[in-house]
Amino acid sequence: MTAGELRAAADQLVVLHGRFAPLFGRKESRRHALAYLRGLLLAEGRKSVEPMALVFGEGLGAKSADDNAVIAMQRFLTASPWEWGPVQREIQQVFAEELVPSAASWPIGTVGIVDASGFAKKGTESVGVARQHCGRLGKVDNCQVGVFLLGTTPAGSALLDQQLYLPKSWVNDHQRRRKTRVPKRLKFRTKPQIAAQLLGRTLQAGHVRFDWIIADEEYGNNGGFLDALEAMSQRYLVEVPVSTTVWSVDPAAAVPVSQGMGRPPSRPRREAVRTVRQVAESLPAEAWQTLALREGALGPLVFQFARLRVWAVRHRRPGPPVWLLVRRSLSAKPELKYYVSNAPEPEPLETMALVTGCRWRVEEFFEEGKSYLGMAHYEARSWTSWHHHMSLVGLAHLFVTLTRQRLKKKLRADLGHGDPPAQERSPAA
Repeated sequence: MTAGELRAAADQLVVLHGRFAPLFGRKESRRHALAYLRGLLLAEGRKSVEPMALVFGEGLGAKSADDNAVIAMQRFLTASPWEWGPVQREIQQVFAEELVPSAASWPIGTVGIVDASGFAKKGTESVGVARQHCGRLGKVDNCQVGVFLLGTTPAGSALLDQQLYLPKSWVNDHQRRRKTRVPKRLKFRTKPQIAAQLLGRTLQAGHVRFDWIIADEEYGNNGGFLDALEAMSQRYLVEVPVSTTVWSVDPAAAVPVSQGMGRPPSRPRREAVRTVRQVAESLPAEAWQTLALREGALGPLVFQFARLRVWAVRHRRPGPPVWLLVRRSLSAKPELKYYVSNAPEPEPLETMALVTGCRWRVEEFFEEGKSYLGMAHYEARSWTSWHHHMSLVGLAHLFVTLTRQRLKKKLRADLGHGDPPAQERSPAA
C-alpha cells in the first residue's frame, strides 16, 4: 500500500482512532495517540518519537513543533497511565467484526499464529535486553525478544496480543527491573509459557475463537505448551524438530508382557519409538499426495504431504494420539517439515495442508511492521513504553489491513464484480 493511498484514507484513520480514543484516557493522550499513529503510517525515515513528534505533533495541541512536543510524546509512551490490554482487546473486537466473517467460507477458518521476534539493541539498559537469539539477524546478539499472537483470516491479519520476553538474567535484577518499570509480580516465563498466556487472555476476552493454532519448532517441541492448548480444547498444528520421537504403535500394547520372573519389563520394543524422520523415511510412495497451497510469484506453490496417526512422547512419557504430518518440497534436494496435530481423525489431509501454508502471514506482518510501520524503531527503554509502542503498531497495522480491504471491495465494485471466489480469499493466497 502506497503512502498516497494511506493519506487518502486519513478520514478513516480519524474514525478508527475515535473508536479507540476513550482507552487512552485524557484528551491530551488521545491527541498524542492519533499523532503517533500518523507518524507510524506516514513518517519518512526512522519512525522514532522525536521525528514523529516534530512533524505530526504540530496542530494536535502542541504550541509549536519543538522540544516540548517531543517530551510530551515521550511521556505519552512511557509514563501515561493508559493500559495496552484494553487496546488489544478492542483490536480483537474489530478483528472479529471486520475480518473473521470472511473465514466462514474457507475450510480452515480463523487461524492464530504464535511467533517470537527479536529487536537488535545496543547497551544493557533497555528492558529485557540480553545476548539471545535474534531471528531477524539469524544469530545470537544483543536484542530484545517479544512473543506475538497474530490472528489471520482470508480478509487479513491483526496483532491480537503480545508480551516482551524477560530473560532469566533480568528476573532477579531488582535494580534494572525498577528502573525499567517491570511489574513486581512478573516472574520468569519461557516463550512457550508466554504464548499460552497470550492465547488464554485472548480466549478469555471472548471476542475471538480460533479454528487452528500454528507455531514453529520452539513451541511444538514444548510439551507444556501443547498441554496448555489441549487443556483449552484448542486445535493445533505445530512444527516439530526432525529429532522429535513418537510412538508408532499404541504404548499400551508396545511394552512386552512380563514372563513372571524378575522385574516386569518397562522399556518398549526398540521399533516402537522412532524419530519423525525415521517415520517419514519408512512411508511408502503411495502415502504421499501432491497438493497446491496457493499461488506464488512464480506460479502455484506445490508440496507433497503424508500423514499417519502416532502417539506423542510428552515429558518423556507416552502422550496422547496425534497426527504426524510431513510436508516435502518438490525440489531436487527436498526439504521436509514435520508437524503434530490434535485434529480429530476424520480431518481431511487437504485442510491440514492448507493450515501449514498460513505461516507466511506472521512473516509478512513482521516484515511490514519493521519495514514500514516503525515496529523496530522505538527508543524507549521501559516495560510500559515497549508494550505501548507495540499496541500502537498493532493498531496502525489494523488500519492498513482494513484500508486494503476497503480498496479491494471498491475496486471490485467499480469493475462490477461480486465477492471473490473462495480460493482468492484464502489466507494462504
